[in-house]
Amino acid sequence: MISKSLKATLICSIVLFSSCKEESKIPEKTMSDNVLIQEWTGPYDGVPAFDKVSVEAIKPAMEEAMKLNLAEIEAIANNTEPATFENTIVAMESAGKELSRVFAYYGIMGSNVSSAEFRKVQAELAPKLSDFRSQISQNEKLFQRIKTVYDASQKTPLEAQAQRVVYLTYKQFEMNGANLNAEKKKRYAEINKELSTLYTDFANNVLHDEENYITYLNEDQLGGLAEGFIKSAAKIATDKGEDGKYAITNSRSSMDPFLTYSTERELRKQVWENYYSRGDNGDEFDNNKIIAEILKLRKERVGLMGYDNYAEWRLQDRMAKTPENAMDLMMAVWPAATARVKEEVADMQTVANELGDKITIEPWDYRYYAEKVRQKKYDLDSEEVKQYLQLDKLTEAMFFTAGELFNYKFTPVAEGSVPVFHEDVKVWEVTDKDSGKHIGLWYLDPFARQGKRSGAWATTYRSSDSFEGEKNVLASNNSNFVKPAPGEAVLVSWDDATTFFHEFGHALHFFSADVKYPTLNGGVRDYTEFQSQLLERWLSTDKVINQFLVHYKTGEPIPATLVEKIKKASTFNQGFGTTEYLASALIDMKLHLADPTDIDIDKFERETLDELGMPKELPMRHRTPQFGHVFSGEGYATAYYGYMWADVLTSDASEAFRESEGGFYDKAVADKLVKYLFAPRNAMDPAEAYRKFRGRDAKIEALMKDRGFPVPKD
Repeated sequence: MISKSLKATLICSIVLFSSCKEESKIPEKTMSDNVLIQEWTGPYDGVPAFDKVSVEAIKPAMEEAMKLNLAEIEAIANNTEPATFENTIVAMESAGKELSRVFAYYGIMGSNVSSAEFRKVQAELAPKLSDFRSQISQNEKLFQRIKTVYDASQKTPLEAQAQRVVYLTYKQFEMNGANLNAEKKKRYAEINKELSTLYTDFANNVLHDEENYITYLNEDQLGGLAEGFIKSAAKIATDKGEDGKYAITNSRSSMDPFLTYSTERELRKQVWENYYSRGDNGDEFDNNKIIAEILKLRKERVGLMGYDNYAEWRLQDRMAKTPENAMDLMMAVWPAATARVKEEVADMQTVANELGDKITIEPWDYRYYAEKVRQKKYDLDSEEVKQYLQLDKLTEAMFFTAGELFNYKFTPVAEGSVPVFHEDVKVWEVTDKDSGKHIGLWYLDPFARQGKRSGAWATTYRSSDSFEGEKNVLASNNSNFVKPAPGEAVLVSWDDATTFFHEFGHALHFFSADVKYPTLNGGVRDYTEFQSQLLERWLSTDKVINQFLVHYKTGEPIPATLVEKIKKASTFNQGFGTTEYLASALIDMKLHLADPTDIDIDKFERETLDELGMPKELPMRHRTPQFGHVFSGEGYATAYYGYMWADVLTSDASEAFRESEGGFYDKAVADKLVKYLFAPRNAMDPAEAYRKFRGRDAKIEALMKDRGFPVPKD
């Protein structure tokens, strides 16, 4: 999952960060004594003072920064000069710099080092932030100035990037109720305020269940588990005061390998139920009523603007354009995916019968018996593959890929020279390989811990733009690998290695941005996952395999025979992977198309999945009560389908490399990749950008072939 620039994410895609450069129009700012607001100092054009951050400083910093930004907005809105691109749009692009800096710290404290004390602050700030957003998005004078510039640009177009930023700014204000009358604007703001609290509550409830449902094993319950996993589980248990036991935490990085290898079926069931019931335990941390309220408020809010449902409103500026187009894509793939699940379950049941296990395959059995089938069909043992997937070597592999495609070099920064928010975080400088030009810093926070949200994501602390001079980029990747016992290598699964490459793709997207204005760094949700999904493909290229997949003990390269098995098994378990994802994406869309009046979330999920023909042997990837993509904010609401939309582009773009003379390292295709698919960010319409790269629109056939599904006939 991607976390966009913190200010863009937390400001809900409204263009908010604004200032006016005319000194006569803005009160002179005095230096704040709050470190979270102050300009970043130190090396690399200034870096966040992560070593000085504190919970106590967050709330006053946020309140002060909002006040400063509102003063800037008022100066722009009340400018007596006729509205122009420079004194309105450029002024808006030119800052909220203090607030942007505060959000960098706020995002870290919410995602990476959360605590009960910080969550209390989050709850207090949520309605204040909503009020702040509404004061800007509903500023009538400001919007009229934006509209004046927009109308003028329709008659006399500006240069391409200026024209794009005017359009995006106008569209965001329009979509967020700028054209409503006073009464409707008031209700719109009230709804946003209510939603902001609900989103915070939802996320904190999930985090509570992740932290508090831990399965402890004793020594005779470790059957099937790898030595490294056992050592990590022992250390986690010891850290939690349960010396002599082994902790299976309620996170995917712990749950997934346990369900894959543990021979203890009842414990597999317990771990499975803990994970998939997050936010759905019928207690004070249950999310079902929160979701129902969120859906009602979202529908009411878009109804104020004349839309029938939230999905219709949300998708108008996405590549899909309409919910119908998104549903058509998903339903084109769904039958093939569920049909493959039936085949996979039949294979698993056969293996279970052959082993004498008198069971019927249940969801907590799927990973375990799928692994048995993998070994039987392809003679491929995932645990054997993991011996060649070391986190440090995978990091080197990503750097190599970035060097080949983007001409980047990554050099470790001396420990202690750049402040970090946790001792696990490491930092690298990014430069151009040939010229040595400084591009930015890359922060890596790889391990799971208390207070860190689950999953993997990328974010930026400072994004690139050039309208006030060149900026370097401060970007990070965040994962939840299980931290090893001291002296042990971090070994990961092929799926986790793929995700590692995926999130690094987001970071490369940040570093390679060539945009003039900050707004153009934003993403189009069903397109922005494409670049990172595409980068996943380099993990399985020969150059990466032959150089970086080496045994963690012997240093020997991965055997060619094992590589061949991996490639032959590339479409294995695609029924499971595609179906669990699509089930979540379909529920997301259908929930937002449904009438939310008196909706029972658990019942809706269950009945909708039954209607779709969801196989009973597997769950959604994200069950509704824990679906943070959709209900801890609005980034992926009615947009989770975007991963599939992006995967169509990914499979099609991969064929461009396969068909080229140099394969995945073809210089000409790589140059086009950077020029048209990475560098423009949102400075160019995504569909136009893709056509410039490929010479045509993407086709679904490549996706179906990649997954081993039947290719639909015209």
